[in-house]
Amino acid sequence: MLAQNSTKQTIAITYGEPAGIGPDIVLQLYNQPQFSDYKLVVIGDKNVIEQRAQRLGITPQFETYQENTETNAIQILHVPALTKVVAGQLNSENSQHVLDCINRALKGCLENEFAALVTCPVHKGIINDAGIAFTGHTEYLADNSKIDKVVMMLCENNSDFSLRVALVTTHLPLAKVSEAITYDELENTIKILRQDLENYFKINNPIIYVCGLNPHAGEDGHLGTEEQRIIEPCLNHLKSQGYNLVGPLPADTLFVPEKLKRADAVLAMYHDQGLPMLKHLGFGQAINVTLGLPFIRTSVDHGTALELAASGKASAKSLFNAITLAAQMSHARAIK
Repeated sequence: MLAQNSTKQTIAITYGEPAGIGPDIVLQLYNQPQFSDYKLVVIGDKNVIEQRAQRLGITPQFETYQENTETNAIQILHVPALTKVVAGQLNSENSQHVLDCINRALKGCLENEFAALVTCPVHKGIINDAGIAFTGHTEYLADNSKIDKVVMMLCENNSDFSLRVALVTTHLPLAKVSEAITYDELENTIKILRQDLENYFKINNPIIYVCGLNPHAGEDGHLGTEEQRIIEPCLNHLKSQGYNLVGPLPADTLFVPEKLKRADAVLAMYHDQGLPMLKHLGFGQAINVTLGLPFIRTSVDHGTALELAASGKASAKSLFNAITLAAQMSHARAIK
């Protein structure tokens, strides 16, 4: 397979919701010299991409995807849309098309056709409106890879420190978070997080700061008992095995520079506990990574931005960063 035998890493990129900014930002990959060492394969409807290019007033050169060839051009792996795509207008009839693109990329990753997968944003609501149960890329890729547990982590770099925030629970209603924080769930999350920080980021025995679930990390049981019953016993057990863990810590005072500089990653208990701070620091430039999969997957940190589709105003910075990180992770895996 090309991903194994070629001198260039083949990175698949799904364009996500075709009515959103996915086609806009993949078009910005053309003539980007920083990606000349990779073979980039955009998975989506070729006609949608061509039409979006016309709307944007650009004439990029691209090729039809061929597995066993090397090229400096972006290649398009054509997956036809199921109905007409109008920029900025969602259509549930194309929801299966969005999943068809993901499924094709997933197949290629599992068969080592692709070295990594980078995903552009999808619209969860319109997929569910089509009668398809879908909570997000993270859960979908795990389920269809037959993986019981994966970990969502977002990464952001600034001039002072690299912030990595992983989550114990992901796209879950807040009312269900407490019951989902179990000893086994927390232990498995930390094990995956440490393992992939070591394997893909080359951080030996990483320092992981762990948030409490409740305000003030439970205030010694006065504001909740999950810290005493679940989080502390789990952390103490893993510390006895050599894990470098700090916590549980109050989330409201954890995300300050002097603490973040000492941490290789922060583990938050739920989605909106950790991600608002990361996105405040670097929204539009951060990267979403799924840890624990049998392949590398990164993603942009933003949504479909329907109002910006075909406007020429969409930023591809997060996509560029996601591709760069996917390539770095693939290289780290190759030399493991």
